[in-house]
Amino acid sequence: MKIKLISPKMSPRPMDSIFKRVLSPPLSLLTLVALTPAEHEVWIEDENIQRLNVFDAPDLVGITVNVDTSERAFEISRHYANRGVKVVFGGIHASANPDLMLRHCDSVVVGEAEEIWESLLDDFARNRLKPLYRNDKVTDLSRVPLLDRNVVDRKKYLYHNVMVTSRGCPFKCDFCYNSGKHVTNTFRNRPLDNVVKEMESLGTKQILFIDDNFIGNIEWTKRFVETLKGENYSWHAAVSANILHREDLIRDFAQSGCKSLFIGFESIEENSISSVGKRQNRVGEYEKLISLLHRYGIMVNASMVFGFDSDKPSIFGETLDWLVANKVETMTAHILTPYPGTVLYNRLISENRIINFDTTRYNTSNVVFRPALMSVVELYDGYLRIYKDFYSFKNIFKRIPDDKNLRKPYLVFNLAYRKFGRLTSIFGNFGMMSAIGRMARKISYGIE
Repeated sequence: MKIKLISPKMSPRPMDSIFKRVLSPPLSLLTLVALTPAEHEVWIEDENIQRLNVFDAPDLVGITVNVDTSERAFEISRHYANRGVKVVFGGIHASANPDLMLRHCDSVVVGEAEEIWESLLDDFARNRLKPLYRNDKVTDLSRVPLLDRNVVDRKKYLYHNVMVTSRGCPFKCDFCYNSGKHVTNTFRNRPLDNVVKEMESLGTKQILFIDDNFIGNIEWTKRFVETLKGENYSWHAAVSANILHREDLIRDFAQSGCKSLFIGFESIEENSISSVGKRQNRVGEYEKLISLLHRYGIMVNASMVFGFDSDKPSIFGETLDWLVANKVETMTAHILTPYPGTVLYNRLISENRIINFDTTRYNTSNVVFRPALMSVVELYDGYLRIYKDFYSFKNIFKRIPDDKNLRKPYLVFNLAYRKFGRLTSIFGNFGMMSAIGRMARKISYGIE
């Protein structure tokens, strides 16, 4: 059987360069490749790095669907349906909205693939493909296969050293897909030896962990970072703000090679945080946390969201001043976006506040609902302005880390990735993305 797996092209955001779309290979599709029995031929086409070949003849097509890529996924599906090819959808948006997906494909996978994929392929081979494959089990992560990143063209990705140590999240914030009724949210870690083996297979000492929450099980994380000490890794992860209460763990992070942490602060307004059920955050503790991480030589990537019901137009200037005063090294801003299937989406639908149902615009850089205390234009313009001001030369200079060891990676990110990202990413069009990633690692941390 010939099986084609597709990652549709992401919709662009105004502040992003090509780097954003080609950051790393799609791990979900690499997992499906690893789960596919050897007697089948399987390959990946990532539309973010290559033109899609629509004139081939696979027996089965699988498409991973995010909200902003869903319209493109529907278009691709129609093309193959017209040629008599069966199409299966999976991914977080498909899992959160299976009924909608079934209008555009032959079958939908809801949940994690390990319990489903082989039986789906067997059903297809016997001409009895079901419209819905739902994994209601909590997948044992010891079954997660070791991924072979050589099945894609690694030269075309900025990084291939991206991996996860867990699935799920202990929290269910209203704007997150984890709040959806169809999404499995049980937090689990992979076996330690399984994670270490994958790290060793990557061929680099810099690792990017992209778990929903790297400290979802703090005791597991503590055991894991103990294994990293003395191994000369430089690593990065996403954690929740309640890590403040475990200085022992932060110290272990620093000693094991942690260089930066992505933290969902989301807002400097307590009312905004509580309005979406983000109970792990305490705005009054933010500055103490940032100071503590800086003391241990760890950079902070702050995720900030704008458009909460308590946000006024002044929130942008207040947030910028706070970020600069605390020397936050990097900032990723978002316009509050009600992903279909989430608690937030259902609430805004009930309030008749959704004003745009074009899902290509649901990429956190567009206003798709009516804000409560500002206009649509004020929200959008403020969002663009804070990016421009935060990454201005003046504020890049003001935020230079006091720790001299952090200055090189700080400048690489702020200048090469953000300020001049569109210029530096042009070189990636010539098959140099991976080379750019290696150069960034070398300059930042002295490692390949």
